[in-house]
Amino acid sequence: MRRLLPSLVCLALAATACGGDSGGGAQDPIKVGLIVSLTGNYTPLGSEDKKAVELAVEQVNAQGGLLGRKVELVARDDKTAPDQGIVAYNQIKGDIDVLIGPVFSNSALAVEPLAQRDKMPYLSLAPAQEQVEPIKSYIFVTPALSSMYAERYLQYIQAKGIKTIAVAWDSKSAYSVSGHKSMVALAPKYGVKIAVDEPYETTTSDFSPLFTHVRDSAAEALVFWGSGAPGVTAAKQYVASGLKTPLFLTASQASKLWLEPMGGAAEGMTVQSAIGVVGEYLPDGKQKQIIEQMAKPYQQKHGYPPPQFAQDGYSASLLLFEAIKKANSTDKAKVQQALETMDLVTPNGRFRYSPTDHSGLSPEFISVNTVQNGKFVPTDWAKEQLAKTVGAG
Repeated sequence: MRRLLPSLVCLALAATACGGDSGGGAQDPIKVGLIVSLTGNYTPLGSEDKKAVELAVEQVNAQGGLLGRKVELVARDDKTAPDQGIVAYNQIKGDIDVLIGPVFSNSALAVEPLAQRDKMPYLSLAPAQEQVEPIKSYIFVTPALSSMYAERYLQYIQAKGIKTIAVAWDSKSAYSVSGHKSMVALAPKYGVKIAVDEPYETTTSDFSPLFTHVRDSAAEALVFWGSGAPGVTAAKQYVASGLKTPLFLTASQASKLWLEPMGGAAEGMTVQSAIGVVGEYLPDGKQKQIIEQMAKPYQQKHGYPPPQFAQDGYSASLLLFEAIKKANSTDKAKVQQALETMDLVTPNGRFRYSPTDHSGLSPEFISVNTVQNGKFVPTDWAKEQLAKTVGAG
């Protein structure tokens, strides 16, 4: 045994000489933190994000990793609760180079100040406006902001000649509150009046009062802001109510997680999405290629197209990978600087981050779709708009 000890010491010293120091040698993995909802109300959203990030990590490692190092995913569950998001972050903050998540806006807003304090490059999967207004140097957002979804719908509403709408919004969801606030603020710009402005709570199970108020108003469309279960509950009850006012749903419903429980009742409904959800309808080009880079293997692996949430997770991964390559380092300050000069096409669209813009996207990368034969299909208006956007990009 004693004869072995000198040899073991030599091996340890050799490893150190070859770069295996505590600061991280070339053989040490680059660790990407991921905090998403894997239990709780937002489990369906967080699980899709995780699948997409895992795919991105598999793909980059198959190409040799980053900076000659493998990429390793360190995932934690925020249990769809802001306090658990904080617990998850504190568990992994000392062991990761960059951070992705959470998808639940309330949880994202809880983690954000901690990441900023620790100077942790952080790409949020939640679209709440407050994350980047005002700018925090280490905080970036991957989905289009709620305000962008609001503006895109108003552009579509104006193009359809609609003058008066109803708006329903979840008063307990930061995403929904932010979207509602933006829609109210932007409506006059597009010549739109809000005739019914009705809050509800995430736990609401009966939306019949809402439909009665819409029926009794001059509203020509009902815009419903909500994530998770309310999107299915309200849409099903809308069909049962016989209300003829068109229902417009936001991108939180752009998923099989909404389509499957809705079944045939979803046909003809209007639903927003990121550009990647409708990639097959885009003209050939770089945007479509990057969408297919994700969509084809995702479909093969999981048996269905990547939903809205998966687009966000994959896009966040590409942005962080590119930032690490640009920085030629995992030094957090250098990665942050690389993010602030980012210009990259992802499944979510073309990101142009800057020191004054940490969302990077514009409303032009949002599609307005109808459900046809169980699929999200861009409206004729959206096809025309997206073709211009892809051509310009």
